[in-house]
Amino acid sequence: MHRLRVGIAQINTTVGDFAGNADKILKVIEESRSSGVDLLTFPELAICGYPPEDLLFKPKFITENLRTLEKIIKASPGITVITGFVDSGDDIFNAAAIIHDGELAGVYHKIYLPNYGVFDEDRYFRAGTECSVWEIDDIKFGVNICEDIWYEAGPATTQAYSGAEIIINISASPYHFGRGGVRERMISTRAADNVAVFIYNNLVGGQDELVFDGNGLIVDETGRLVAKGKQFEEDLIIADIDVESVFRTRLHDPRWRKELLLHEEHGWRQIEKIIISRNPYDTDKPPLPLRNVERLEQNAEVYSALVLGTHDYIRKNGFEKVLIGLSGGVDSSLVAAIAVDALGNDNVIGVAMPSRYSSPGSESDAELLARNLEIKFLTIPIEKAFRAYLEMLKESFAGQEPNVAEENLQARIRGNILMALSNKFGWLVLTTGNKSETATGYSTLYGDMAGGFGIIKDVPKTLVYKLCEYRNSISDTEIIPESVMTKPPSAELRPDQKDIDSLPPYEILDSILTAYVEEDKSVEQIISLGIDEKYVRQAARLVDGSEYKRRQAPPGIKITPRAFGKDRRLPITNRFKG
Repeated sequence: MHRLRVGIAQINTTVGDFAGNADKILKVIEESRSSGVDLLTFPELAICGYPPEDLLFKPKFITENLRTLEKIIKASPGITVITGFVDSGDDIFNAAAIIHDGELAGVYHKIYLPNYGVFDEDRYFRAGTECSVWEIDDIKFGVNICEDIWYEAGPATTQAYSGAEIIINISASPYHFGRGGVRERMISTRAADNVAVFIYNNLVGGQDELVFDGNGLIVDETGRLVAKGKQFEEDLIIADIDVESVFRTRLHDPRWRKELLLHEEHGWRQIEKIIISRNPYDTDKPPLPLRNVERLEQNAEVYSALVLGTHDYIRKNGFEKVLIGLSGGVDSSLVAAIAVDALGNDNVIGVAMPSRYSSPGSESDAELLARNLEIKFLTIPIEKAFRAYLEMLKESFAGQEPNVAEENLQARIRGNILMALSNKFGWLVLTTGNKSETATGYSTLYGDMAGGFGIIKDVPKTLVYKLCEYRNSISDTEIIPESVMTKPPSAELRPDQKDIDSLPPYEILDSILTAYVEEDKSVEQIISLGIDEKYVRQAARLVDGSEYKRRQAPPGIKITPRAFGKDRRLPITNRFKG
């Protein structure tokens, strides 16, 4: 019986950290070897980290990547290893190294280079043109990379119909909610259609605005899930594969023969088969313990993504502590809770900056939240600074009614205070604006937009409430006060101010933003869905007029299918109305 023990190492790499990435890879190789793993996979570009972006224009970066590959090759006697790296010749390629028993046995170049959404691989890499099937003791496998597997008639199908019983895909597929389920269904379909075992290894960890969720998969030739990796955690998934089962299934599947004949009739040809070794793998191994990993429900999934993205952005960029302006509102409360879960309460500082318009309830809610989270809490009233600004501007503002200028002065004073504390103590400021506010420009440049990282920048307001409820549900006691979630949202920059004075109700606004921003529906199409025309035109006008603000906002974690930034690139100077 041909039984293969495979391992999926979903590791958290850092772009450009060749020593750190190599250390992770080498440790997993050693652990896998001691666990009897025959074939071990690592994610796409695991050696250099993903995405390296314009670092790929630096020859030294490419050289360091190749030197690191040599270290991994030398450290892999007695095991087969598949890992991502940057291959270099007359051009550079997004590549997979096939390493066997301390030798480089082959290289695969990614064929389909994504150039949409957050991806920009055409800018850097040349596309591969060939794929092979590798063979060890009659066990045949194909290797491809990320995007390659999403094409129904792509490399995986070519490799399967050339005899590969196992298809290995190494990937760096960023998270957005719902993505994991789509991937699993697609891979299950590919496995059943190609009558092959599919091994899918995805990167895990945060890199700038992206979060990679891991969630590696092993699916058998019938499309049945064999093993699954953890979400948002490093993991080593080990499973035993019955390769003979693929052969038996193909023998009993007339569809397989018909598809094979169809390929041959249309001039399809067998691709190169590379025999790596005739020596058999050791099949006499103790059984593996049962493994059970349940998929997180959506709120838990999004919350975990935000925690991981926050942790990795702060730690990978060399910061220890973060600073948050606590208004007593739902947004800053959620940001503080996420920060504590990501970094620990000793590394989070909350600052209340009450003004003449701050309600007693907001001040007490901010203090109660800080107490519940057990974080350091500072109170710095802004009234003296606000009066000084008003006096300083009195002559210039003479004859003008108070308006948004006076409101924004308060936000900018608060931003100034937060940045002063950041400069003095080295604390990174976390902004607290959500996607609904970011979309409509309901924020103040150099005020509440001032900071280094926007945790909930891509989280719609209605989802903010759900995440607060989720966070409370996983604690023994209430963390985010109920009063925070039940009071009407307000910036508290003028008497009796409410968000609804300036924006459509959030339940309506978020449905408009989904259609207008993420689905590119026109104003007329959205109105035809039965949404109040007044709200639709107001929201579209605010979105269109706020692009200049979004360009100046700090980076934040992507959790929706279409985040502002690389996902959605619109000109600032633009007279088109949607």
